[in-house]
Amino acid sequence: MFDVETDRRTQVVDVTDRVAAEIPDDATGLCTVFVRHTTAGVVLQEAESGLLDDIEAFAEGLAPSDGDYRHDRIDDNADAHLRATVLGESVSVPVEDGELALGTWQSVLFVECDGPRTRQVEVVVTE
Repeated sequence: MFDVETDRRTQVVDVTDRVAAEIPDDATGLCTVFVRHTTAGVVLQEAESGLLDDIEAFAEGLAPSDGDYRHDRIDDNADAHLRATVLGESVSVPVEDGELALGTWQSVLFVECDGPRTRQVEVVVTE
C-alpha cells in the first residue's frame, strides 16, 4: 500500500512505478490496484501530459461541480462521487516474473475527484 498526495480538486497521477515497486521480484499472477475511497478512481491509460489534462477535463465534464445534486446537502461533493462511480475503484494487470505486463502505452493512473487529499492505494498480487 502507498499514499498518493494531490493538490487540486481533480488531478491525474501516474502511479505505475509505485505499483511496480510493490510487486515481489518473482511474482507471476494478477495485480489488483485498488483505491480505498469513494471519490477517487484508478484507470489504465496512456500517461502523455496532454491526455492527462484531457482526462481531468473529461472527469470534470462527467459531473459538473455546479450541478444540482441531492448529496451536496450533506457534504458538497456529489460531483466527485459520480465521477468516481464512472471511473471505477480498481484495475487488474497481469504480472510476469515480477513485472507488470502492461501494453506499450498503458500506465496505471490514479484519478483524484475530490482533492486536494492524501489517499491510500492498495496493491495485491495473487499468484
